[in-house]
Amino acid sequence: MSNIPETGRTQRVTIRLIILQILVVSLLLTLGGRLWYLQIRNGQQYTQQAANNHIQEVVDPATRGQILDARGVPLADNQTRLVVTVNRTDIMKMKDGGKAVLRRLGGVLGMKYQDVADKVRLCDAKTPRPCWNGSPYQPIPITDTATTQQALQIMERREDFPGIAAQPTAVRRYAGPDGSNTAQALGYLSPVTDDEIQASMKNGQPTLQRSDQVGRSGLEHTYDSQLRGKAGIIRYEVDNRGRVIGDAGDTPAVPGDSIVTSIDSRVQAITEQQLAAAMKDARNTYDNVTHENYKADSGAAVVMDVHTGRVIAMASAPTYDPNEWVGGISAKDYAALTGKDSDYPLLNRAIQGQSAPGSTFKVISTSAAVNAGYDINGHYSCPASMSIGGQVFKNFEGEQAGDISLAHALEISCDTVFYGLSYDQWLKDGGNNPKNPADWFYKTAHQFGLGAKTGIDLPSELSGRVPDRQWKQAEYDAMKKSWCAQAASGKHDYATDIAREDCTDGNRMRAGDSVNYAIGQGDTLVTPIQMARIYSAISNGGTLYQPAIGKAIVSPDGKHVEQIPPKPVGKLPDSPQTIHYIDDALAGVVTSGTAAWKFGGWPQDKITLHAKTGTAEVYGKQTTSWFDTYSKDYAIVMTISQGGTGSGGSGQAVRNIYSALYGVQSNGSIDQKKALLPAPQQRLPKFGPDGLVQQADLTTPDPKAFAYPGNASGGPTDATPVVALAPERNEKLLLGRRYHA
Repeated sequence: MSNIPETGRTQRVTIRLIILQILVVSLLLTLGGRLWYLQIRNGQQYTQQAANNHIQEVVDPATRGQILDARGVPLADNQTRLVVTVNRTDIMKMKDGGKAVLRRLGGVLGMKYQDVADKVRLCDAKTPRPCWNGSPYQPIPITDTATTQQALQIMERREDFPGIAAQPTAVRRYAGPDGSNTAQALGYLSPVTDDEIQASMKNGQPTLQRSDQVGRSGLEHTYDSQLRGKAGIIRYEVDNRGRVIGDAGDTPAVPGDSIVTSIDSRVQAITEQQLAAAMKDARNTYDNVTHENYKADSGAAVVMDVHTGRVIAMASAPTYDPNEWVGGISAKDYAALTGKDSDYPLLNRAIQGQSAPGSTFKVISTSAAVNAGYDINGHYSCPASMSIGGQVFKNFEGEQAGDISLAHALEISCDTVFYGLSYDQWLKDGGNNPKNPADWFYKTAHQFGLGAKTGIDLPSELSGRVPDRQWKQAEYDAMKKSWCAQAASGKHDYATDIAREDCTDGNRMRAGDSVNYAIGQGDTLVTPIQMARIYSAISNGGTLYQPAIGKAIVSPDGKHVEQIPPKPVGKLPDSPQTIHYIDDALAGVVTSGTAAWKFGGWPQDKITLHAKTGTAEVYGKQTTSWFDTYSKDYAIVMTISQGGTGSGGSGQAVRNIYSALYGVQSNGSIDQKKALLPAPQQRLPKFGPDGLVQQADLTTPDPKAFAYPGNASGGPTDATPVVALAPERNEKLLLGRRYHA
């Protein structure tokens, strides 16, 4: 018998019941509050979402805008192709999941079943590519290269191909007018990613659709938002099983804008042809230093309007066909473009190829010397060699020219004149113990725009390098540990000896650093677009422009044209007198200096050319050819990696481009009717009410008219091996070391 009083037991039960009642009431209140929130507070929102469950949207892609050359000729447009698509909703209703239909489709298209099935499966985190990243209600493209016969087989046998369609669809095309390629400047497209869709969110809605193609490089990337347009939406009403039961209204697609560029497809074609010919010729030329033919593994060329900074042509080699990306690139083709043995054709070497400029840098050193106070009309010693810091720095084959002017030093590319100026300035700056150094030679390079991106309207431009004191200290801090480890290895090869020096005082500006820098060697890096801008500025009187390819944005109906004006961004740090002095000297390079042997018979009195040759040394490789030039209208810069001397590797090709521009014939006469572009194109093409160009100049040059070598001065042919000493023997006034001149 329990000893607990009945009253106490009753109280405890009562307390428990009260607690239980409180819990039940609390749960009911919470549930009621939640129901109020869902049904009353946010009822309209959830009602709308529930209704939307019965509406499925299919994206209607917008037609991408064209990329046009300066005359209105399409560089990139759209072409109608027969596209075969699969309606995934239909085939998934089949008992076998559509396997039989997909097998029959593969048989008609000449594709393996698995390749077709892979394209139809939906993408997720675990599904490898290829797969479909769009809406499951969207027709899924299988191929855009179907033949008319294949399309007829599918459409005439609909009972065998339920859910399969074949219809004309607009797809991207890179037309290659006049035989031009323009791959690196144009870029290419590929499907949008989930990350990009999330990043495009605006006001809670993505501006990118899963079916979108976006620009991955070149102009396709820079002007992607304008070119892409706005996709339309086709809405279907579906039942709870996903079956379409009606239409729910459409939002029409808005085509993309077109981009007019400053590129002339005819000049582009000639520039590409001449670069390729020069590289081929270099590979048939014997290098007397390495005792094998030049490799000429890559190169670039830029033609620029000196008055605006607009690019008329931009070539990069090796190159590729941007049409390979249309409809999706295969794994095999992608590996061929990106593998270690590919020479990386996707790189645009006009804006991403960095190398030492060699003697083309001497225009900057001349400006630096004048700004530092050295007499522009003075004469400076050009001895056969100089001993600086325990090292002997020589001119080519030990030649000397006595006391000469700065202008003559540019013409004959006398290294020792610039060695002497730079070394003297290094001493004035304090030598190994500097105190507030003026660093004129480094300061001037920055004022010329080196060490910074030009801002051209292309992605992934590189900035090059000015190896000034700040850079040396930063490099020392980052590399000291590695240098010292290499120095401790005990080896005595060139690289280890350099590492041993750098481990000790790699942050110090040595005399050797300064003198090498003055002739465009050492750690200096430039890009072809930077040098084209510099030589354009010398031509136009000192204005540095931001290079650009885009010239105007045109609406789909052609009614609205937004011009992209030239953008001056700075001035050369030179007086008009200094620019005029350099200008005259560079004309002398063509008539009597290091480029004269390539320009015999040129009508210099009618079309004055100015040039500077450069042959840059790269450790472990053959020399890099640089040839930087300009006229009153254009600057042309060409460089060939492991391509030999400046004028020897690139001179003939650059001459041929000028001949094509101005109509200069092999005998030196000028035929205006054969001139491709005697003056830069200023006017925009005319557009009709449908947004199409009304009249484009489609004149196509005869490639044979300016075939390599194509002038009376002769020169190497593709079939004639040439000993590398030949150009130097013709240049008896050439005084720079072979890899600097």
